[in-house]
Amino acid sequence: MVASGVSALATTGSLFNSISTWIADNIGPLITSVIIIVAAVVLNFVVRRGIRRFVERFVRAQELRRECAPDQEPPANAPSSSDQQAAERPHALDITAQRSGQRAQTLGSLLLYATTITIFVIATLMVLAELGVNIGPLLAGAGVVGFALGFGAQSLVKDFLSGAFMLMEDQYGVGDVIDVGEATGTVERVTLRVTTLRDLNGTVWYVPNGEVRRVGNKSKLWSRIVLDVEVAYDTDISQASDVIKGVADVEWKAQTPGATIIEEPELWGVEQFGPSAIVLRLAVKTRPGEQWFVGRALRARLKDAFDEAGIVIPFPQQTVWLQGAGESPGGERESAPAEEGQRIPGEGRPDGPPADDSERRS
Repeated sequence: MVASGVSALATTGSLFNSISTWIADNIGPLITSVIIIVAAVVLNFVVRRGIRRFVERFVRAQELRRECAPDQEPPANAPSSSDQQAAERPHALDITAQRSGQRAQTLGSLLLYATTITIFVIATLMVLAELGVNIGPLLAGAGVVGFALGFGAQSLVKDFLSGAFMLMEDQYGVGDVIDVGEATGTVERVTLRVTTLRDLNGTVWYVPNGEVRRVGNKSKLWSRIVLDVEVAYDTDISQASDVIKGVADVEWKAQTPGATIIEEPELWGVEQFGPSAIVLRLAVKTRPGEQWFVGRALRARLKDAFDEAGIVIPFPQQTVWLQGAGESPGGERESAPAEEGQRIPGEGRPDGPPADDSERRS
């Protein structure tokens, strides 16, 4: 036992002497390595701080540009309620703050991770080179591994790059109604890899950012509802136009919460001649995402106004002709028209002649 203890002490002393000798011989590279590590830590701290400030300023500039956009603000002659605007402004600012915070957090995390990894990988290679380690095989191995990972995860890289550019360009954000092709709905969450949105039926869609070929944002800055109003051919176009414009102006002046019109409605006139009606087109600019509510309100008001003015809203009608509905005194069959819904003689009566469907045409 004494011999084994002495052997262990001798081994420990020899290892200690070897380490001391190696440190004495490489004191210069060790000091350089420590300086490199300290410099990497300081550089990482400074760069991360700068990235945070840059992202915050970038997002803030985008939001200021959005707030100062001329198309977003109502014109000077637009009727408005100061109390209503004062009540809605905190909500709008809260949504803007949430979007700004999300964009800053997502973009900042991407840049911070990339910067930290790059700085410390370079610092590690420099330290190994100072200590006399041949980093050539390491670089070659890292290149092979990086190529394999990039080839195998190219779709993931594509998702991240698409998400980064989407966020930097502010194509859409949480709360926007977007159309990405197969899915249309309200954006609930945006990350660098995937966009989560919920459609009208409540279905949640997870769309990889790399799979988005085009995006239609239906609620950015302002929206517009275009109504094609049909009137009968014998309607006075001037009267119908006055009624439609008057209804739209009333809704504009009402400034209904959740269905706000930001500019004076425009009646573009006769759009087309339909099979059974003349189509008049009305265009109304609304606040972002409120065009559907404005459209419903306008349709309800137009129905009441048309009823009051005696303007007919046409509907499809059909005339059915029945061969052999009756016989002339000479024994010849006659053709008689029957309006849709009208009872045809002989049809459905036990004592009458059965109707021949093959002879009926419409």
